[in-house]
Amino acid sequence: MAKVNTGRMTHRHDGELVVFLIGMRVNRWWRPDLWLPAFLAMPRMLRELATTPDSGFLGYRLLTGANGPYVVQYWDSHERLYDYASDASGEHRPAWAAFNRAARRAPGAVGIWHETYQVARAETLYVSMPSFGLADATELVPVTSRSDRARQRYAQGEVTAPA
Repeated sequence: MAKVNTGRMTHRHDGELVVFLIGMRVNRWWRPDLWLPAFLAMPRMLRELATTPDSGFLGYRLLTGANGPYVVQYWDSHERLYDYASDASGEHRPAWAAFNRAARRAPGAVGIWHETYQVARAETLYVSMPSFGLADATELVPVTSRSDRARQRYAQGEVTAPA
């Protein structure tokens, strides 16, 4: 079981911050030959990113929703996210090509979506929680008298890209 951090905690991060959401929706469950390869590709990509410290990848959280599984990813820049997506030697490009081939064979069998957000400001609070979300991807720090209220944390949470 993960260590619970008692008390009130927040995150700290200096530099650019990008949140990338990516997920899939299986529209034809009876065709695992079409959706299972896409489903299995994500753990390979996450493993590759987690073991490549200079990728710009800060961390992730796997989740499920009404439309299927998705991943919240944290990156230190949009450029490094796009560099990874277009890297011919990485796991993403072959997985994307394979998905597109399958999608042409059976349009509509599985859907893929993503959203990219460049974060200008972030405020977080974690009470009696293990390291989680943005704090897990960046740095978990105690709430202090200077960051006791959400407004204070929000004011301090301006994200600035390196000069």
